[in-house]
Amino acid sequence: MALIPQVVDAVKVPVIAAGGIADGRGIAAALKLGAAAAQIGTAFLACEESNAAPLHRAKLFSADARRTTLTRAFTGRPGAQHSQRFHRCAARQGEAMLAPYPVQAWLTAQLKAAALAANRADVISLWSGQGAPLLKHRRAVELLRSLVAGTDEVMRT
Repeated sequence: MALIPQVVDAVKVPVIAAGGIADGRGIAAALKLGAAAAQIGTAFLACEESNAAPLHRAKLFSADARRTTLTRAFTGRPGAQHSQRFHRCAARQGEAMLAPYPVQAWLTAQLKAAALAANRADVISLWSGQGAPLLKHRRAVELLRSLVAGTDEVMRT
């Protein structure tokens, strides 16, 4: 949120706020700070309509969602996800040892299918933003209605 007004002041194009926004309060805050729009990621990823595996969606609503970390372990590019065993092992070995993107993504994709079949959340990527603890809705239509109503409520006050 601290970056929004700085970016708005520095550029001449509309700013779309992203990161940690999962409810109407976050959207309203971004708009009040000067953003033209807000991008919602994790909240929609958690919905049944997303392409995320059921195991992944369940983790987004679990206590594990409170612990996210930035890692290159799964794709070779930085991404926020639930802290779990595979990432911790990669960190101990040193992320410099990881293959570059897209090679690392290809390598871990080979592991993902087997891990999902075995219901193993500890060795696959479980992308998750910092807003995951705010998640309440499992259906996209409910989420969208809540985002609109929550934003409207904050913007009116």
